[in-house]
Amino acid sequence: MYLHLGEQTVVRASTVVGIFDTDNTTLSKVTREYLSRAEQEGRVITITLDLPKSFVVCKDDNGDERIYLCQLSAATLKKRLLARESNRREIPT
Repeated sequence: MYLHLGEQTVVRASTVVGIFDTDNTTLSKVTREYLSRAEQEGRVITITLDLPKSFVVCKDDNGDERIYLCQLSAATLKKRLLARESNRREIPT
């Protein structure tokens, strides 16, 4: 299954490690340092020109981590992710 992050960006749902609200999480110095280091290392992908409302941490099969800055709220992304998972469970095999 896939998760649409906004604009034309889609990630595999299985790669999502976490979905975070920028207003709440960037208050922490540790989170700001994490995001700053990730940006310096080229692991941050900005998918909005607006002020991001959330960021999504993804890790692929190789262990490579990407952080997507999104214009959608963390609550919206979480609903999308949970809806995809519940739809997948309802499909008979």
